[in-house]
Amino acid sequence: MAELSVLSLLHFSLLILSRYSLRALAADCKGCVQLDTYSFDKVVSKFKASVVKFDVAYPYGEKQEEFGKVSESAYSINDLLVAEVGVKDYGDKENLDLAEKYGVKKDEFPVIKLFVQGKTKPVTFTNDFKAENIQKFIRQNSGVYIGLPGCLEEFDQIAMEFSKQVSIEKKKQLLRKMENLWDSATGKSNQKSAETYVKTMRKIIEKGNEFADSELKRIQNILKGKLSKEKQSEMQYRMNILQSFRGKDEL
Repeated sequence: MAELSVLSLLHFSLLILSRYSLRALAADCKGCVQLDTYSFDKVVSKFKASVVKFDVAYPYGEKQEEFGKVSESAYSINDLLVAEVGVKDYGDKENLDLAEKYGVKKDEFPVIKLFVQGKTKPVTFTNDFKAENIQKFIRQNSGVYIGLPGCLEEFDQIAMEFSKQVSIEKKKQLLRKMENLWDSATGKSNQKSAETYVKTMRKIIEKGNEFADSELKRIQNILKGKLSKEKQSEMQYRMNILQSFRGKDEL
């Protein structure tokens, strides 16, 4: 009897430890709001855009970390909600009805859907599960600005306007506007980013719109090689800024 009691206690302890371990693993999504069947509509309806990940109850791993990066980058954006719905297909089957409502199946987890005010149906994310791709997806489908690493909102807006212009004179006017912003940029990282925007605009005026695409390919090839972490980040930032010159429809 004593042995059974000890075994029962050990089994119970392992269950508790397992539960808390799963919670700890799932805690790497800073700023993610946990939604359920009862709170979903109330919360989502309050935001211009809500990016929601449907997943297992206690998600962990690389994809969870990538989604966590998106959540962290959006912490100061009042128009955007980053949320998770933990789905169980056992026991009380928590939130399973919510997953079924939006056509989410267990074997597809994790599934990201973007809910935009004024639209009846959410948009489903289908690209490679990387933070940068999710951020682009949000920007492209909601109009809410969520910057990629190295990007600056006001500079991005000018870059996108620049990419639409056919007239060289109009492009030069926008370049002068960008140069003025560069002069007023504060902080080393912002100044470095501002410089990249300006130099890219100058090159496009000199060599044509195809410069952005050719430079993107060149940097992608560089990133395939062996680089220091610092150089890798620098190249990634440059690539992110270059993508701002490709226009909304190309992102």
